[in-house]
Amino acid sequence: MGKKIMLQGTASNVGKSTIVTGLCRIFKQDGYTVVPFKSQNMALNSFITKEGLEMGRAQVSQAEASGIEPIADMNPILLKPSGNHKSQVIVRGKVVGNMSSTEYHDYKLELMDVLKDTFDELNNKYDITVMEGAGSCAEINLKERDISNMGMAHIADAPVIIVGDIDRGGVFASLAGTMLLLNDEERKRVKGVIINKFRGRRELLGDGVKMLEDIIKVPVLGVVPYNDIKIEDEDSVTTRFKKSVGIRDVHIEIVRTPHMSNFTDFHIFETQEDVSVRYVDYKESLGNPDIVIIPGSKSTIDDLKFIRENGLEEQIKALHKKGKLIIGICGGYQMLGKKLKDPYHVEGEIEEYDGIGLLDTETIFEREKTTTQVEATICEGLNGYLKNLGGKKVSGYEIHMGVTNRSNEISDLDNIYKKLGEVVNYTEGSVNSEGNVFGTYLHGIFDEIDFTRSLLNNIREMKNLEKIESKVSSYKEFKEKEYDKLADFLREHLDIDKIYEIMNE
Repeated sequence: MGKKIMLQGTASNVGKSTIVTGLCRIFKQDGYTVVPFKSQNMALNSFITKEGLEMGRAQVSQAEASGIEPIADMNPILLKPSGNHKSQVIVRGKVVGNMSSTEYHDYKLELMDVLKDTFDELNNKYDITVMEGAGSCAEINLKERDISNMGMAHIADAPVIIVGDIDRGGVFASLAGTMLLLNDEERKRVKGVIINKFRGRRELLGDGVKMLEDIIKVPVLGVVPYNDIKIEDEDSVTTRFKKSVGIRDVHIEIVRTPHMSNFTDFHIFETQEDVSVRYVDYKESLGNPDIVIIPGSKSTIDDLKFIRENGLEEQIKALHKKGKLIIGICGGYQMLGKKLKDPYHVEGEIEEYDGIGLLDTETIFEREKTTTQVEATICEGLNGYLKNLGGKKVSGYEIHMGVTNRSNEISDLDNIYKKLGEVVNYTEGSVNSEGNVFGTYLHGIFDEIDFTRSLLNNIREMKNLEKIESKVSSYKEFKEKEYDKLADFLREHLDIDKIYEIMNE
């Protein structure tokens, strides 16, 4: 069996995912085969593998940092909140049903063997398994059937490092308090702690670090400063949504709906120096962007209600009249149509709901979820913002519960030529006749730099600005450099030799 290490946290959003990603890269650089593993993930950001299975996005980044293809067993249990105190439960990449918290708590007993089997399969195949916990590892009300943190560490017999976030304050108390709430067996598993997201002078922490070590009886393995390395983050509470940026040549505004999913679709824009991105939150208004994007959604009708009730629908329509580009991705694509029909009550009790009406389309929700990876090219002969983009390659993955039908007045967006590795030939997406509204089911469509840069340059041309080239030749190459940068950063601030020693004990 391979070696293993598990990163757990004092709370959500303390930076576990990022540190796991960095450790995966470090171990890969040092010549080991590495695999990430997170037993249970609760997130609306998901990904479809080459086999058509669904998994959390964070483990995709960690797999990329490890230099391996992501597979669903890296995240065997994925929970996607769907409203009404229920979550869609996905096991080993496939939906098993929607459950309340009580129903899922009972169902956990059936998942113990699943977790052991999937972990053992990976751990036997790779030199090192880097595991990630979820939320706080000291939720004493949930400990009885914990499969995310110490429960999973027990199943895997893994040593644990606990991460605390100093940026939110109280890191010494949160680390000491977490250790206090663990039982004797759990405390024995903890071999060290990490203080993350530090802003300030390291020497000012000296006495506090020594006192903390005296209290918790394990070493502080590093104090990691706050950083702006651009890797995909997992938590919906990400600070990315609140980031303040100046308005640049091309300004994009994204409607942050309550059930927004796959916001990683838009990270690519951060690599373009002439682009600024703003997420429009609850009780906020759209400004005067060049592009408005309605993102994917786990609850399309509920999110459309949110847009309507907060006055954003009228603002979107007004921007459309001004000739701005309106884009809908997945659930956002469905919202842009004229009708949303739910005959099987997939989303709730409402069987028919009016869409925003900027595309002459109609969506019917179905019982079965579509999960696939595809490769495509943009259709020839499109107008407006998509002018001269015909033949540009795009790719992505689909995760949706509906089928969208177009009228004859609507153009197809792209021709799909490969699906789950097989050669196919069909069209997807919709574009209005003016070419200033389009929708697609393809998550990740913007990751192809040539397509995205050409689209941005069409906007620049309409604004009488010179076209520019992307300094990033491919998003994959950009991410590879960021993973290396993260590894170098963590080597500087963590005791990597001690982490190896912990794994070898």
